[in-house]
Amino acid sequence: MGQRLWTVVVPVKRLGAAKSRLRGALPAVPHEELALALAADTVRAVRACPAVAEVLVVTGDERAAALLGAAGARIVPDEPEAGLNAAFRHGAAAAAAGAWVAGLTADLPALRPAELAAALRAAADDPGVRRFVADAPGSGTVLLTTPPGVPLAPRFGVGSAAAHAAGGALPLAGPWPSLRRDVDTAADLAAARHLGLGPRTAALAATRGESAAGYGAGMQGTVATFDAQTRTGVLLLDDGTELAFPAPAFDASGLRLLRLGQRLRVDLGPDGEVVRVTLPTMA
Repeated sequence: MGQRLWTVVVPVKRLGAAKSRLRGALPAVPHEELALALAADTVRAVRACPAVAEVLVVTGDERAAALLGAAGARIVPDEPEAGLNAAFRHGAAAAAAGAWVAGLTADLPALRPAELAAALRAAADDPGVRRFVADAPGSGTVLLTTPPGVPLAPRFGVGSAAAHAAGGALPLAGPWPSLRRDVDTAADLAAARHLGLGPRTAALAATRGESAAGYGAGMQGTVATFDAQTRTGVLLLDDGTELAFPAPAFDASGLRLLRLGQRLRVDLGPDGEVVRVTLPTMA
């Protein structure tokens, strides 16, 4: 059986109303910027997942639509404007006929593409069955999948893991810490930061609310993790901050491999994203 390619539906609320329990987690950062960063890093990771054919972002927020559309997602206007589950259903209905569909929450800033790919492969092993992945505490849901021809039937919200199970979906029990680490509170954000945040969220959190650009040119870090298969990793900056870097940043380095403990220089883009990592002597 060949690899299944998935359409992933990611609803994004209007930024002013999104992630209300996270408000004030980074005091110097406007709340809408943090909510947008969470969604942008989630979509970036999904786009990098080899099991994903298309990302559908359902949103009524113009700024989120512009940024995430430019990042490669297909934007589906949130015409129902009737909450999270309606947005999931609306996005699933917009998927191509015969598609394998997954609904994913937009608050996974530490998400690793390889973990999402592993969960989607596991979901496809049992055709005809809806599957779900619970969040880190175990009561919520971060991922809900369905095979072609079967309605997604989302029941996201308080107690959604039990609700999805009651609706006939079967749990997927892989470890997948970055997939299960959704962010609703400041404590959740700290836990995601420990796993290694995506570049946009990391830039906001880099100095507890100041832009990563505040480090100035020549910022350096130590390689804490590196996945040779996905070409992604996490750097530990000199102030203890963990900063994730994507595959294009490694590709731009000209290096063939990284080793743990290696010192690297970090180059940031205009939005605080990591655009290149390289040896300090090569910069």
